[in-house]
Amino acid sequence: MEKEPIFDIAHLAHIEIYSPKLEETVTFFKDILGMDEAERQGKSVYMRAYEDHYHNTLVITENHEAGLGHFSLRTTSPQALERRVAEIEKMGYGIGWIEGDIGHGPAYQFNSPDGHKMEIFWEVDYFQAPEEQKTALLNRPQRRPNRGVPVRRLDHINLLAKETNENVEFLEEALGFKVRERILDDDDKDIAAWLSVTNLAHDIAIMGDALGEEARLHHICYWYGYPQHLTDVAELLVEAGHEIEVAPIKHGISQAQCMYVYEPGGNRVELFGDSGYLIFDPDWKTVEWKGEDAAQAILWHGGSNLPADFFEYGTPVRVKEPVKNS
Repeated sequence: MEKEPIFDIAHLAHIEIYSPKLEETVTFFKDILGMDEAERQGKSVYMRAYEDHYHNTLVITENHEAGLGHFSLRTTSPQALERRVAEIEKMGYGIGWIEGDIGHGPAYQFNSPDGHKMEIFWEVDYFQAPEEQKTALLNRPQRRPNRGVPVRRLDHINLLAKETNENVEFLEEALGFKVRERILDDDDKDIAAWLSVTNLAHDIAIMGDALGEEARLHHICYWYGYPQHLTDVAELLVEAGHEIEVAPIKHGISQAQCMYVYEPGGNRVELFGDSGYLIFDPDWKTVEWKGEDAAQAILWHGGSNLPADFFEYGTPVRVKEPVKNS
């Protein structure tokens, strides 16, 4: 008999990234991607996109190197929070409770098996638009910013991991994530997996770290909803001197139109032009890519190849060790 599904995690709530160039990174998200600065505290700046309902979805914290600070998931209820905390503590990955942070209440922090810092919480502060940002669209938190090419909402996070399978199983067993698609090697082990608790093809992706490092970030992603916006923002990025890693393409996995760019601090940012497909089937069978099929999984069309270091570059940045001649 199959295990009863876990419905205790609602969605990805916010991400904290580290940047050695705090103000440049903030300007990138504000002036190019049209996000709003919600608040500042200490070395951190709290930001949100115009269709994010919460106080913030991105925290940028000054640090000596780029990387992931933590990412946060909201539970479906206070009781769900307690259930997941008990399970995480039983598995031995817990760090402990914090009183809260700007934008949310008490949160329980823990590590993934690879060492990525995560947290779960229930109480959240919703964004309240000041008079000048209010919109006649009552189902939108604020009016669309007249700045850059504004992203609409937080979409997903992609993590690099030394042990892919262990981290995938943790997300399944501790938090109730479902593997929607995966790329398998010849031994049927995960090269990469895309998991979600929502109707999206993925809220979190786990990819094997080609350098064998632990707890690195591959990218964060924000969503547009219109593929044309990828071309529009590419114009701004080029003219502002930002490095576009991958021009607009289409993924096989998720079927989403997307592109990749580096923000000034060094973190990779993916921009989704659309959602690809959505999942409504409660009995969804994991799509498995293997062998010759795997070539179409990441890059469906839009370019000949991904950059050589696409699976090696992550933050914090680490360099591949040169091969020593015997």
